[in-house]
Amino acid sequence: MQLNHTGIYAKWVDRKSIGQKSFAVLVDPDKTSSDQVPELIARAEAARVDYLLVGGSLVVSTHLDALVRQIKSISSIPVILFPGSPSQLTPAADALLYLSLISGRNPELLIGQHVISAPQVRQSGLEVISTGYMVIDGGAPTTVSYISNANPLPANKTEIAVCTALAGEMLGMKLIYMDAGSGAPNPVPGKLIEAVAKHIQIPLIVGGGITNPDKAIAQCRAGADIIVVGNAIEKDPSLIKEMSAAIHASGKITAG
Repeated sequence: MQLNHTGIYAKWVDRKSIGQKSFAVLVDPDKTSSDQVPELIARAEAARVDYLLVGGSLVVSTHLDALVRQIKSISSIPVILFPGSPSQLTPAADALLYLSLISGRNPELLIGQHVISAPQVRQSGLEVISTGYMVIDGGAPTTVSYISNANPLPANKTEIAVCTALAGEMLGMKLIYMDAGSGAPNPVPGKLIEAVAKHIQIPLIVGGGITNPDKAIAQCRAGADIIVVGNAIEKDPSLIKEMSAAIHASGKITAG
């Protein structure tokens, strides 16, 4: 089947329909200096990384815009903003994951911040991808759970995760993102991914706690369409090549 849609989200839908998996590297502006970007991009290009997610739960640095522009100047890999707050916005990116924390009950992260940021987001001209964001218990408190002031979904409560994802889809979200959090001891369990994937029709992103290719393969086989890895690559950039090869190959296995 030929992929002929334009736009990042349309490509995700196409790829999902034929079982192709995508690999996204998470780039945290707080942990990535301008000097580190050329090597990171060179590795990502060589490994055929599909997307670069830029953002984080804190982002106390002020060089988000400069970082994205630097990446775009030397790379053709699409850059997607993964914002922890409305201030994490730059029109230099290709798209924005417009996150609503549907796993929590913090009204600011469900809709409050979106009301404030909507005019700026519209003016940015970015492709906006409404995303039902679900924080899953990864075995230890993470920055995202602390900042959001919301308890993560229990990793062993499959029915809660399924119902939450279904609600997000029926509310019009284009994407579900299940995240164990950066540096989580445990990734999102395969049984949880499998159950959610079976009940939704929209693309499913999974991230957090994915420290080696075997874990990435297991999550792809469970039903994840896009795998996001950040912390492990920050510690060992050479993992990019292995992760990318494993994720892309698992898509062929699943499709076959």
